Amino acid sequence: MLKLHHLVNSRSQRILWLLEELGVDYELVVYPRDPKTGFAPSELKAIHPLGKSPVLEDNGRLLAESGAIIDTVVRRYGQGRLAPASDSAEYDAYVHWLHYAESSAMVPLLLSAYVGRLGEAGAPLKPRISSEVKNHFGYISGALGERDYLVGNSFSAADIQMSFVLESARPTGALESFQAFPNLGTYLERLHARTAYQRALQRGRLGNTGDMSKR
Repeated sequence: MLKLHHLVNSRSQRILWLLEELGVDYELVVYPRDPKTGFAPSELKAIHPLGKSPVLEDNGRLLAESGAIIDTVVRRYGQGRLAPASDSAEYDAYVHWLHYAESSAMVPLLLSAYVGRLGEAGAPLKPRISSEVKNHFGYISGALGERDYLVGNSFSAADIQMSFVLESARPTGALESFQAFPNLGTYLERLHARTAYQRALQRGRLGNTGDMSKR
């Protein structure tokens, strides 16, 4: 039995969604955020030293980091689903999006969230950050093009991983402000319309992505 330690309004929503897509049996432990600070509760420190989510227990093994969890779960439980064959031309692109989502793509979005909390003190940095966000959105938009999904035009775990990038831009209005990339909004709506996503949303009691600076 898999056990997912899920922090409300966090990256772990993707892992919950992944498990629902695969239809595997799992136990869900939900952690509410501290009502005063909005941060993760101290109880998560007892699960993993960083006190972050997601954390997945798999037969006594503790897995952390979204990309690593997705890769492991798909390999162990996917039975060929949600990832291209490892010897295919699409597999390299699949691995790229798994890593890109939590590295290059998230840096300007995190900076935007933190700098936004500085008020006028952060104003000098905002044009550069906005330029970088637009740069990455342009890259994602170009890679997606007119296709429905990022890898071989078939839904995969890479789309699950990348969904958080676009969701994180919405609270600040960044996604809607870049009208040159309408396919990104349509893409996110397509992902959110999936039945497994809706199940995960309900089960995780997640209403929105919340404040990126508190994750």
